[in-house]
Amino acid sequence: MGARVNDQNFEAEVLNSSKPVLVDFWAEWCPPCKAMDPILDDLTTELAAKVKIVKLDVDANPSTVVKYNVRAMPTLIVFKDGEPVDFKVGAGQSRVQLIKWLDQFAA
Repeated sequence: MGARVNDQNFEAEVLNSSKPVLVDFWAEWCPPCKAMDPILDDLTTELAAKVKIVKLDVDANPSTVVKYNVRAMPTLIVFKDGEPVDFKVGAGQSRVQLIKWLDQFAA
């Protein structure tokens, strides 16, 4: 399980990170979110040197959800140098697709 972030530590953990951060905006009641968990858990370990992967519970952290206009779960947003640089909505990505996607920001 990736590290969890919240409204309080989002800036420190995500925006101020020295490496790119993938934020998984998820919800406990969201089956597609749970389907993505094993893939993201694997990538958290596999890509640890290049990309930080964290989870944000949308129900518990409304201000971050509103700030980044997240409307569907799961939403994956990549942050680099404190800015959102790309996103994907839904659970349609395979492990290989996610690695290719994240690699372009880790360079």
